[in-house]
Amino acid sequence: MRKEDCFYLGKIVRKHSFKGEVVIKLDTDEPELYQEMESVYVDFGNNLVPFFIEKSSLNKGNQLRVRFEDVNSEADADAILKSDVYLPLTMLPKLTGDQFYFHEVIGFTVVDISFGEVGTIVHINDKAAQPLFEIDRDGKEIFIPMVDEFIKKVDRVNKTIQVETPEGLIELYL
Repeated sequence: MRKEDCFYLGKIVRKHSFKGEVVIKLDTDEPELYQEMESVYVDFGNNLVPFFIEKSSLNKGNQLRVRFEDVNSEADADAILKSDVYLPLTMLPKLTGDQFYFHEVIGFTVVDISFGEVGTIVHINDKAAQPLFEIDRDGKEIFIPMVDEFIKKVDRVNKTIQVETPEGLIELYL
């Protein structure tokens, strides 16, 4: 499995027992969707390795306690500690309306109600306090905060996102 074909589900953050159980901190708003998984891919030495789940239970909101097959000791759990966990993109629940996954809008055209066509989304910067659309406009980078008040319409068919940004925001970059 390639990382490009997967989405980031979370990270193995700690051991739970002496018998190899670990806790995955899920990076999702709906952790209950991931309680009954059969397997996950663990980023192990820069390879995605399938790990099969014997049992799991949701703890403290977004923490999933997991017992993997063939992880039977504290040493086994130590080997995968701090590893990222992925699932195939095909397992993402379908979103409708103006909701979207970050990866799905790469390549979409951003159109501002007042300004007109802004450019093409080349990346989503989610490292800042507020995620940002990184938009390419003829070689110039434009950043637009991804706030609900700015996003007016997501058109999956025409691959456009209509936004209404504060006056002067786009011109700052030009």
